[in-house]
Amino acid sequence: MQTTFLAQQFVPLMFIGLLVILLTGFPVAFGLAATGLVFGFIGIEANIFPAAMFQALPLRIFGIMQNDTLLAIPFFTFMGIILERSGMAEDLLETVGQVFGPVRGGVAIAVILVGALLAATTGVVAAAVISMGLISLPVMLRYGYNRSLATGTITASGTLAQAIPPSLVLIVLADQLGRSVGDMYSGALVPGLMTVGLYLSFVVLVAIFKPDWAPALPPEALLYKEDNGKSGHRSLLVLLLVCIGVGYTWAQVHDGLMTQWLERATKSPGDEIVIMSLTLASLTGLVLAIINRVSRMGLLSRLAEQVTFVLMPPLILIFLVLGTIFLGVATPTEGGAMGALGALILAKGKGRLKMSILTQALENTAKLASFVLFILIGSTVFSFTFNAADGHIWVEHLFKDMPGGGWGFLIVVNILVFILGMFIDFFEIAFIVLPLLAPVAEKILPGLIPGMTPDQAMIWFGVIVALNLQTSFLTPPFGFALFYLRSVAAKFDYKDRVTGQTIAAVKTVEIYKGAFVFIILQLVMVVSVMVFPNLVTGGIEKVETLSADQIMEQMQMSTGDTPADAPADAASGADGAAPSDVNPAPTDAKTEEDPMKDLMDAVKKDQGK
Repeated sequence: MQTTFLAQQFVPLMFIGLLVILLTGFPVAFGLAATGLVFGFIGIEANIFPAAMFQALPLRIFGIMQNDTLLAIPFFTFMGIILERSGMAEDLLETVGQVFGPVRGGVAIAVILVGALLAATTGVVAAAVISMGLISLPVMLRYGYNRSLATGTITASGTLAQAIPPSLVLIVLADQLGRSVGDMYSGALVPGLMTVGLYLSFVVLVAIFKPDWAPALPPEALLYKEDNGKSGHRSLLVLLLVCIGVGYTWAQVHDGLMTQWLERATKSPGDEIVIMSLTLASLTGLVLAIINRVSRMGLLSRLAEQVTFVLMPPLILIFLVLGTIFLGVATPTEGGAMGALGALILAKGKGRLKMSILTQALENTAKLASFVLFILIGSTVFSFTFNAADGHIWVEHLFKDMPGGGWGFLIVVNILVFILGMFIDFFEIAFIVLPLLAPVAEKILPGLIPGMTPDQAMIWFGVIVALNLQTSFLTPPFGFALFYLRSVAAKFDYKDRVTGQTIAAVKTVEIYKGAFVFIILQLVMVVSVMVFPNLVTGGIEKVETLSADQIMEQMQMSTGDTPADAPADAASGADGAAPSDVNPAPTDAKTEEDPMKDLMDAVKKDQGK
């Protein structure tokens, strides 16, 4: 009774200590490890758990360093930094801006599309927001865009790095939820693209109903004109239609070819078909542009060539990485390694791979990987002590009797993650808060939607958390994306280098105002995924899993007992004596292996994962 009473007081104290660490800005990795160890020693002195428990802690930490899934983080980080430092963001923003510039709201549309591309390559919110803030914001202010619309578009587009695969966020979420990274990518693909569609729809509506807020670029701002003065958009449209035709044709034959080549028993998933079709369409456009330039046939305009050579290589790299993962040819770690190599090849092909860039990329990758691992080690020490005192049961009781059942749990978790996202970084939430919520979600959510498997339910939960964290990055006054833009936006009035006019400084209030509409759009996306889980689970294959008890029951049914009418001498010789080759030599019971026990241990271990 005394130990139970102490444990009931012990767990809330640890929970309060966790909140203090998260909200006070204390060094997270050190604070978590120290808190876990201090409470662990207190728990040993109070006889809440045995002293020998901490002997398993080094094995837990060693297991983190052996985690192959986390190895994908430095690969994708390195790939994004190389592409960013090689000037890809500048080329994309300039080129896509020239494509959509002649229409109202064209620059804002270009920012959203480039933000989606940067999200799929760099995967880091800070890199995307800072790049677009330095390049696009002066252009939008120069030509009279509404300031709140301009700043909101940039900050919201930068947060797309949270939800569009291949994303570091999705890798970490999949690891913490114990699910496949490939399934997490498949589940997040449609919601991520729908979020981009919502942003584009909003900009188009603003351009229609408030044309003064989003003017078109003047003719003198268009750079890639033909000799006869035409813009070259017609040639680009023809090339786009050819690529669409190739992609559509492949989509019709993909399933039959892949089923035959890979000897599949099931149909190809939809996300795989989409990615492979886009890959072939992009390759077609690039090959046609290369043939046109080498042969000097002049079939493509300057704008069409510029778009093809700037846009297609990073697109092909992204699609190849995702395609190999969705096809099952490569794991996410192997796909990240291929993406890092592809980024080096692209940078070298453009003549921008310098030793300084390579050194910066390696240093930043090492810093981020070390940051992630130290937070994970600290959270492991904390959660080890927390779970040893039955803290996970305490959290489960905290949520399971909540009004509304599973839906009430989802709503409260979303509010909690939304608030925490305004104060602390994603990695702290993923490594500290999510392990406390995941066991509860795994018990509550599978029964919430009829026909949803536990794997699908956890992928659905992970995508909801990712979209929620994307929303919290925009929320004043502590949204990280807002701070990133504030750091590069003009703090004082300045004279524009093109028009010579004086441009007023960007106020912090304008940045905050611009984020509100996009926060609403992202909340709409979160609610849509909660109400329509098929947006996430539609591309995930259903795999029914059996519990250890079900496996044991089936094995007992298949073996059964010896029938009553079986002859007693079935295993004996003709004279009733057992043959000499039937009776084995006696063995020591302590050293004899038990295959049934090994099987059950393996099943329980897999269930724990």
